[in-house]
Amino acid sequence: MADRTLKCGSAGKIFSLTGWKIGWIAGNPARVSVASQAHQFLTFATAPNLQAAVAFGLAEGDAWLAPMRASFARARDRMADGLRAAGFVALPSDSTYFQVVDLAASGITMNDEEFAAMAVERAGVAVVPLSSFYEQDAPGHLVRICFAKRDETIDAGIAAMARARELAR
Repeated sequence: MADRTLKCGSAGKIFSLTGWKIGWIAGNPARVSVASQAHQFLTFATAPNLQAAVAFGLAEGDAWLAPMRASFARARDRMADGLRAAGFVALPSDSTYFQVVDLAASGITMNDEEFAAMAVERAGVAVVPLSSFYEQDAPGHLVRICFAKRDETIDAGIAAMARARELAR
């Protein structure tokens, strides 16, 4: 399997740098060579200063990782606890920036797209319907909300989700 696998990495994800379109691949040199040939026609320029910053971050080692994980875990727990207190069923959420809410288990009969539209238009909170990530057999009862935010933003999102829940009932 190792000979056939390419590992794609993203600075935007690993360093929590939304919008930094800096990535890399690792794997069998022959396969990496083929992938890099295709890539040259997809991307024309990446800011050199961003490339240098990512190279610096990768060379620094993992000292930054534990504090960042702890910060995200605290934010995740704050959001999950707040959503549960507001009557939502929040699914386990590890290794992501997103908390998934099960609308059906939360007593909401709207599908994910209907709930997302209502939540943003009437309650002021943006959630993403998970069905948008599926080509077929999409679950229609799950939405996600980002917890990679400041405490006050998380708290405002929880309050808006509570309003959305009341509006959906």
